[in-house]
Formats: sequence, structure tokens, C-alpha cells
Amino acid sequence: MHSHEIRQRYLDFFAARGHAVIPSASLVPENDPTVLFTTAGMQPLVPFLLGQPHPEGRRLTSVQKCVRTVDIEEVGDNRHLTFFEMLGNWSLGDYFKHDAIKWSFEFLTSREHGLGLDPHRLYVTVFGGDANAAKDEESIGIWKEVFAGVGIDAGVDVPLSEGGKIFSLTENWWGPAGQTGPCGPDTEIHYDVGQESLALTLQDGMPDFESGRIMEIWNNVFMQYNKTSEGGFEPLEQSNVDTGMGLERMALIMQGKSLPFETDLFTSIVSYLTGVAPETVGSNHEQMRIVADHLRTSVMMVADGVLPSNKDRGYILRRLIRRATLHLGLSGTEWVSGLVTAVAETYQDQYPIITQLHSEITKSLSEEVAKFQRTVEKGKQEIAKRGTLTGKDAFDLYQSYGFPLELTKEYAASKGVTFDQEEFETEFKKHQDLSRTASAGQFSSGLADHSEATVAYHTATHLLHQALRNILGPEVQQRGSNITPERLRFDFSWPEKMTEEQVRAVETEVNAQIAAALPVTVATMHPDAAKDEGAIGLFGHKYGDSVTVYSIGTYSKEICTGPHVATTANLGTFKIAKEEAVSAGVRRIKAVLTH
Repeated sequence: MHSHEIRQRYLDFFAARGHAVIPSASLVPENDPTVLFTTAGMQPLVPFLLGQPHPEGRRLTSVQKCVRTVDIEEVGDNRHLTFFEMLGNWSLGDYFKHDAIKWSFEFLTSREHGLGLDPHRLYVTVFGGDANAAKDEESIGIWKEVFAGVGIDAGVDVPLSEGGKIFSLTENWWGPAGQTGPCGPDTEIHYDVGQESLALTLQDGMPDFESGRIMEIWNNVFMQYNKTSEGGFEPLEQSNVDTGMGLERMALIMQGKSLPFETDLFTSIVSYLTGVAPETVGSNHEQMRIVADHLRTSVMMVADGVLPSNKDRGYILRRLIRRATLHLGLSGTEWVSGLVTAVAETYQDQYPIITQLHSEITKSLSEEVAKFQRTVEKGKQEIAKRGTLTGKDAFDLYQSYGFPLELTKEYAASKGVTFDQEEFETEFKKHQDLSRTASAGQFSSGLADHSEATVAYHTATHLLHQALRNILGPEVQQRGSNITPERLRFDFSWPEKMTEEQVRAVETEVNAQIAAALPVTVATMHPDAAKDEGAIGLFGHKYGDSVTVYSIGTYSKEICTGPHVATTANLGTFKIAKEEAVSAGVRRIKAVLTH
């Protein structure tokens, strides 16, 4: 079954059950300072999971593009990718456990409407209970009923040899994303991929769900609690269902492949890479998988407005491009355009924006590849200057030039230069520990903070966006934002440093709109109508049949999910604290509100 058919069957299945089909959101989260990228289908829906009405109703389904980089070193096996698509369905205070479980099982096993998987090869896990919440007996009962419907007597917490199908685990709990917020038990569905090369390992007669042979393919999350700042759990006013099924894993199963890189989602990409680099990528399958994964992800990131830099999203993109370039082993950048074409061909129906932005994506990737190639040459020159290379020297090369350890080892050996790898690894571990500490601080604010201060900054961001377009020109486009209760950060396209006069003019205009006490109103309309009315939006991307448009008086009109203040009079005084470069063609403004 082609990946396009898997997507379409999924959306059709849930549309037939009253779900509105909504488009994928951008990989860059709109108003969530807790993460750099959209990592799950539920992330763009946070305001609605917290109770805000969705313009499309209480039942939703989508195919959401996601990026996760925490397992980057694991890329290349049959489960880990940096970019993936998550098929999801949601109930916003509508149906709950029974329908969610029944429909997920039906879609997976129905030959007529779903994927037709063998139910005998399915296993499920449920929340086993802990000190904070009881064992999820309700889900266990529903699963027994569902399996019985296809003639399977599902054993609970018994070995496979005794009919074990349902297993209770304390780790079957989702969230909250931060210290507080929505959370609840989940039930995961696993499938025995049946690959003889992967042993069916057991622990006390029960399946090892980390072995790779029995693969997680679907997760039903039941958001029924809110974790408080005191650490307690209280029932949510609105119980929600949040589900997710990975397209790449499902394509692997439906196409009878051992790895996602063998599916139609990678066919064009892998074929192109092995053609342009047969001696490097083609001869080493692990290298090919890393290169194919990282470059596919890089194209997707740039298509959504991310550009290489030394900070945040741009740093992640830079790392992916450089890691792929290193493994690819090609000189020059002539190969980049063909790679973008291969990705565009794979996703021409799902994400036509890649084709539309082909030249821009190619330019951005080519510049970064060329920059890294120059970096490699500088690093080689530094190594050649030394007769002995300490571990600290090697780490300084890594930190200052981005020179990879693999190249340091290889080139130093070719020049007869030795270095202390143990000392390098000690320095590198210090660097990792500092990075983790910084990341923990950056992402500790919780799930889409909707505090009064954050909401005010969100509205101020709309004013800033419009003021920039008025002062600099309509070619200004948002390239990302990060909002916390302390400040706003706004990235936008602009080729040069703003003058002091331009900065002050923007600041003055925003404050004028605040002083005017403009009302903030919201309306639901078709995307074409929003465009006709002059609303700012990413019209190169797909929208659903309805979008939410926030207007600030007659000054600003923008497609957005909110939330916002009722009037600009609630914002205080707007002050631009800093204007700086992020990357080529992208500037950043940091601003604060004072009262």
C-alpha cells in the first residue's frame, strides 16, 4: 500500500466518523515556547485541548509533519527518524476511551476500510497505575471486548504462551509536557513485524517492546487530568482524546520492508543519493540512511522558514546539514538541487510548498554545505600545523570550526599526528552537560503557557508584525517567534540590519496602537475570504475549510489560533530591547512590555 493511500484511508476513515480533516501545521510552533519544533500532532491543538472552541468542531483528524532530534544518534535503525508524519485523531471533550480504542483497532484490522493487519500480531499496553493514579481497568476491559470481537481471548499480564495480549505498564502515561498541565493514561498498540532477522525476545514470557521486532504503531492518549503546581492531579473539565500513528512505521509494515528507508517515502531520495555518491553513500548503508534522513528533514525545515544559524532551530538545521554533508563525502554543491527535486517529487501532493520554494531551499542548503566545506579545510590546516594534538585541541576545533571528531581522527592519522581521544570525550561531555542544562531552562515553562503575561505578548507580536510591514515593506514575512511571560522574540525576513530610526519608528507605531485601546476580535472564515480581507497567513501552505482570524481594530488582521487580550489597552508600554541577525536574510527582534 502506497504511503499516499495510507494517509488517505486514515483521513477518510475518521472523516466518515464525524471528524473534520485539518491540514498539517508548520514545523515551527506558532505560540509554544516549550519546544523548538512541532513534535506531535497535538501540539498545534493545545489551545483547543485546553477548552478553546475549534472552528472545525470537536472531532478532528490530520496528518501532521513533525521533527524530533533527541534520538539523532539512533537514526538508521527501523524506528528512528528526525522528520516523520503523524496521523492523528482528536476528541475535544466528545468521545472518550471506548470509541478511541474501538476505532483504532478497526482501522488497523479492517480490510475494507483500513489496513487489514492480522489482529493476532497486535499487542497492547495500558497504564498499570502508580501512587498518583489507579490502574486503567476501563481500557483493559475495552481491549478485551475488542479482541473478543475477532475471536481472540486476550490475556492480561500473562506470558505469550498463555494468550497474553494486554500488558499493564507504569510508563503508559503521557505528560504533562512541562511541570504542570494536561496529562493522563495512554494505551499503546504494538505490531509484530515478523522479521526473522529480529528475535522475538521475551522477559518472563512477555514481549520486549524495545526489541524492534514488536513495534509501537499507535498511541491513544486519554487527557483526563491536570497536574497542579503543587504536584497533585485533578480531573480536567474537558476530557480529550489525542492519538497518533507514525506514517513511516506503517509504510514499512504495509510495504513489507525491513527499514523505513526502503519504503516509497525514501525511494526517490535514496536513488538520487546513491547515484551521485556511489562510492561513499552507496557502499555504506548506514551512511546512506543518515544522509537520506538528515537531508529530507533539512528540506522540510527550510520549506517552513527555518534557516541555518548558531542558535535554536537554526543550530539543529545546521547540525543536520553538516552531519549529512560529512557522510555524503562530496565536494561542491551541484548535487543539492537534485536532492531538493527528489524530496519535492516524494511530497508533491502532500506538501507542494517544496516545489514552490525549490530555488530558495536549494540556495539555503547550498550556502550551508559550502560553508561547512570551507570549515573542514580550515580544520585540516589547523591540524597540519601541530605535531601533537591534545584532546582539548580537538574539542576546540569541534567547537570553533564545527570540525567533526571523525574527521579529526582520520586526518590526524593521515598526517601522523596523535591526539588524546579520552581528553576530547571529557571536554565533549562537559559541553553536553551545559547544553542539557540550558535546554532544560529554555523548555521548562510547560505546555503552551497561557498566562496573562504570555497572552499579552502574543497580541503584541501581531502588532509588531504589522508595524514591521508598514515601516520596512510588505515583503517582511514572519520566520518564527518565541513567547514567554518575560519577553517576546520575533524572527522575520529582512536582508539588512535595521537602522536606529527604523527601530524607533516600529516601536512608536506599536505604542500608538496600544494607546488607541484597539479592540481585539475573532472571526471564523474560509481561507480565501481571509486572504481577500488582507489577513496575514502562510497561504503557500494548506489550510482547512475554516480558519480563525484575529483582528486588532482595523490595524492588524492575522490567521492565528490565539489566545489574545480583549483590547490593546491591556498591553502596557512596548520596548524593543534588541535587533540582531539570526542568519542570512533573517533578523530578530526581542521586546518587552512594561506597565
